[in-house]
Parts: sequence; structure tokens; C-alpha cells
Amino acid sequence: MPQPQASEPLDAGRAQSIARAFLPTRPWGNRYDYYYTRTKLRTDPLYPGVLEALRDTAWPVLDIGCGLGLLAHALRADGQLQPYLGMDIDCAKIPRARQAAARAGLSQVHFETGDAAALAQGHRGSVAILDVLHYLPAPAQAHLLGIIAGMLAEGACLVIRTPLAGDNARGRTTRFVDRLAHVIGWMETVPSVYPSQDGLRAMLAAQGLVADFRPLYGHTPFNNWLVVARRSAASAG
Repeated sequence: MPQPQASEPLDAGRAQSIARAFLPTRPWGNRYDYYYTRTKLRTDPLYPGVLEALRDTAWPVLDIGCGLGLLAHALRADGQLQPYLGMDIDCAKIPRARQAAARAGLSQVHFETGDAAALAQGHRGSVAILDVLHYLPAPAQAHLLGIIAGMLAEGACLVIRTPLAGDNARGRTTRFVDRLAHVIGWMETVPSVYPSQDGLRAMLAAQGLVADFRPLYGHTPFNNWLVVARRSAASAG
């Protein structure tokens, strides 16, 4: 199957195949996760960008703020077999993530509830932190990135998707939708600080990481960016 471009969402067939794992076990069951998953995968360019970044490394992947674990499904659909650990503080989503992964037959995929900074100290490999960073205050962002930097193995990468600060139409739309997600109960917390590109680059550089930034708008109205960071040659040596 041709690989999707990083600026485009997954194709409809692959999105539908992944979403089936989130169908209720009974015909009259709640289909919210199924429709959410199918819509997100077909409209959000997040996953192709992340898959591209992780495709050339076999290191285990830690997914901080994994939600329903869609990255695990996307990795396996892409033929990537890295061991995967998803962590999230939302104790309601993790059991649903486990159930969907089991139904899809995903191997070497595990989920845990709790604070990744406390639970994943032994991780060595790549790290994904998708749509999470802006929910933390600036000092906590820097602290978490410091912990993550210590987890990155040589040749592994840190993949971040985050909205960046900006007083423009995309920035305003992003802030509105993030607050709405909290109001309707999908997100437990409201955003704290949207990092600037210069500020985030500086935080990563302070940890010896060199980062590549690119917009990940796709066909969405949001100010989302994909950031892929790796150890600099100096820090790796």
C-alpha cells in the first residue's frame, strides 16, 4: 500500500480498518469512540507525520498522553513493529485503549494509567508526545522535556505535535477548540501555555536536542506543528 504523505491524513480504507476495533461489542452499544476515531484518522494529518519520523528506528516507542492509543494502531497498520507503551492520566480512556488493541490483535502493545514522568523512568528508545505539551505550564514543559531527553537512545527520536503560540486565525481557533474539548469532557484539563517556536527550540537545545519544525495544518484550521528532535552530534558524543 502506498505510504500517505506526511501532510495528509490516513486514507479512508486504513482509517476505517483501525476504527473497527473501537466498535462496541453489542450492536446497541456506545459508538462514540468508533466515530471519533474514524473521523480523526480521516481528517487529522497527525499520524502520517509521526509514522514518517519513526519509520527508520526499531527502538521502543513511549507514547505520553496516548488517549485511546491510536498511534499504536497506526504504527501496526504502517508495518512498524516497535514495542509500544502508551501512558495517559485519563483513567477512563486506558481500559478502552486496551480493549481496542486486544480486538485488533496488536502485539507488544501495552497501556498504563498515570504520570509518564514517574512511571517510565526505565524507558530507552523513542518518545511521542502528541497534543500534550501545551497543557503544562512552561516550567513543567521544560522539566518533562529534560526527563524525555534522558530516555532517548542513539538513533531514536522525540516526536512532538503541538499548537504553537500565535495571535492569528489558526491560533484563535486552536484555543477555542481546546477549551471546548474540556467543556464537553473529552479533555480533563484546559491548556496552560502554548509554546512559541523559538521557546520550544531553546528548551530542546538546552537538553542537547536538535529539532526540525514544520507546520502540520493539513486541511484543518488549527495552528498545529510537528517537531522531530534528535540528539545533536556533540551531545551524542
